[in-house]
Amino acid sequence: MLIHTLIQQPQMLGPILKNTPVWVWGLLAALVALGLQQVRTREASLLRVGITPLAMTALAIWGNISAFGASPLFGWVMLAWLAAAATMLAVSAPLPVPSGTVYDAASRSFHLPGSWAPMALIVAIFLVKYIVGVDLAMRPALARDSQYALIVGALYGLFSGAFIGRAARLWRLAYRPAPVNRAAFNA
Repeated sequence: MLIHTLIQQPQMLGPILKNTPVWVWGLLAALVALGLQQVRTREASLLRVGITPLAMTALAIWGNISAFGASPLFGWVMLAWLAAAATMLAVSAPLPVPSGTVYDAASRSFHLPGSWAPMALIVAIFLVKYIVGVDLAMRPALARDSQYALIVGALYGLFSGAFIGRAARLWRLAYRPAPVNRAAFNA
């Protein structure tokens, strides 16, 4: 609805941005900083690889709760989130890790090539949360609109599944069985 409003009344952008709480811009800055870290080649521990999908999944769930927690559709929204997350996880987890990704068992850390994909997902989650917040502030009845609610829940699920799928690929690399040295058995 926000996008539709801005297309028809672009002058509304100023008041919408002006009425956005300051903490929202701080959150955006922190999320962009997190995304920019993902762009550079870096080292990351097993724990660190798990933190980003947990944080982004928590942000997605928070988006559903804050938007639809009081709605009679909340259970359906969470079901849409779960179905979309599971589907995206099933699609993305089996994919190969990006070229250049290496796991060092001794340090329990990954060498990760930079990627803009996490930044895109992080910003997309923020934008959906922001747009939904503005939409619901302008038209609270949208919280009871099943099509709107289910689409938003599913979008959050797709984002969560993508982040968890990426982490699953890395964990699979870390926990794959070590190759057996057959020469040692033949000696």
